[in-house]
Amino acid sequence: MNRFRSPLPRRRALRTGALALTGALALAACGSSDSEGSGSAGGTHTVRTAMGDVKVKEHPERVVVLDTAELDSAISLGVKPVGATHVEASKGFLDYLPKDELGGIKDVGEMMNPNMEAIAALEPDLILTSKIRHAAKYDQLKAIAPTVMTETTGYPWKENFQVHADALGKRAEAKKVVADYTAHTKKVTAAIGGPAKARQTEVNVIRFIEGADIRLYGDQSYIATILKDVGLGRAPISAKAKDGFSYDLSPEKIDLADTDVIFRSTYGDPKKAKQTQTVGSGLWKNMRAVKSGNVHTVDDELWIQGIGYTAADKILDQLQADLTKTKTKTE
Repeated sequence: MNRFRSPLPRRRALRTGALALTGALALAACGSSDSEGSGSAGGTHTVRTAMGDVKVKEHPERVVVLDTAELDSAISLGVKPVGATHVEASKGFLDYLPKDELGGIKDVGEMMNPNMEAIAALEPDLILTSKIRHAAKYDQLKAIAPTVMTETTGYPWKENFQVHADALGKRAEAKKVVADYTAHTKKVTAAIGGPAKARQTEVNVIRFIEGADIRLYGDQSYIATILKDVGLGRAPISAKAKDGFSYDLSPEKIDLADTDVIFRSTYGDPKKAKQTQTVGSGLWKNMRAVKSGNVHTVDDELWIQGIGYTAADKILDQLQADLTKTKTKTE
């Protein structure tokens, strides 16, 4: 079961990625200023954020994260937050995250409407979120603890991760996380036949969404950056994505998504998301990716909602497993 309260906030957030990327890159490049009293219990450093410079404890110990990307960043860097939001009223944290890393984290409410009293009760020394999510709540949040916001979420996830690492005092750990990811992408590329083979394999990612059109992801999305890092080709239709983020399809136009390989996920009820009628149609069944057995169903929480290096590592494993099968079928 997917856990985002609505797919629309994610869509708007990701569509602002292109506009925010320059700023995010600048934040990551600038890093923090010199520490004040670094090494002492009360040492602080200044983090450059979407809301201006923020003084943060050199090594925060009580961190609250207000979105899935920030939770993934913290877990990737070996930090267990004291509090985190969830993305649907009746559910907990995203299932792809290691259960042993989530134990003891306090649920502080829905992502778009965090419980300020619950956050304050945890006495945090750092809050991580994004402007696109909680700009309207910034004054309330910063009154509780130093609050570090990136501009947006989604597409600039690598730059945002560097801001998170800076705020957490985990810059050295971040270098290892990035290096491990880079090595992993190279391993996947080699496993599926090398760079030339990867370029020749055109891939689309589509998402069936309850209450919305079928979404085909463009190049300015989280999942597309991972595909690019592996060196995979993209079908020409992905270039038609509005603001680079997504190209919306109806069941009657699903054949436009046809390509060598399709990865598909579902948000919400399959019938209400038009998945059931689409995959049961003759149009779908006649697509070459379907006929060749190169359509792979993936976890929406992992591929679309997670947004971070821990999620990316698992996605890379699945890409290798599925595309190795694709290589066998097509050669």
